[in-house]
Amino acid sequence: MKHVQNKAFTLSEVLVSLVIIGVIAAITVPVIFANYQEQALKSSLKKNYSVLKQALDRYQAENGERVIASDIAMTSDYNNEQLINVFIPYLNILYDCGETRANSSCIPIDAYSGNGNSSDVYKTYNGYDIMEKRFDDGQFVLSDGSLLFFEGISITNNIHYISVDVNGFGKKPNRLGKDLFVFELNDDGNLLPEGAKGTVYYDTDSYCSNTSTNSMNGAGCTYKALLN
Repeated sequence: MKHVQNKAFTLSEVLVSLVIIGVIAAITVPVIFANYQEQALKSSLKKNYSVLKQALDRYQAENGERVIASDIAMTSDYNNEQLINVFIPYLNILYDCGETRANSSCIPIDAYSGNGNSSDVYKTYNGYDIMEKRFDDGQFVLSDGSLLFFEGISITNNIHYISVDVNGFGKKPNRLGKDLFVFELNDDGNLLPEGAKGTVYYDTDSYCSNTSTNSMNGAGCTYKALLN
């Protein structure tokens, strides 16, 4: 009888242990997966950043001059064709999405209806409506599935952005600062990650925050993501 009781006690211990292991797994596995996904997105971000910087370097090598923001001529406030043409020869482009504001584009953006701060695809870092008009001058799908956006801010301001959805527009989270990242071309010919000192979206309280309602919240997370 004593042998049977000891055996039963051992089995109960095993069952309790299995339950504990199951609870721990249920808690830790999602965390591990989320961390893995975050690191994969950051790795893809670094790869895309390298590809874009190499494109600028190759342009300089072939043309004998550096592309700088103030030299980019915009034919209108909504056309950044010259900057796009700088990059096209040096990128492995799978598909040209065409005019961004057209319904046939990869991500149709009707940025000038209403306030231009809405999207069926992308949201800010913490889930608010995004400022679509910062992504509406052209889109290209690269061979690895990444989606590039080009944007120029008016003829007079000469601010030029290149943004990239590092895992493609068909994959979540589709959040600015999580899988959609923004870079800025400056007058030194450097492509800077937003959030770096001197960039437009340097203020992390507004542009890389869990609480900000700014329509470009998340843009300033690019620099931080590259450092981690």
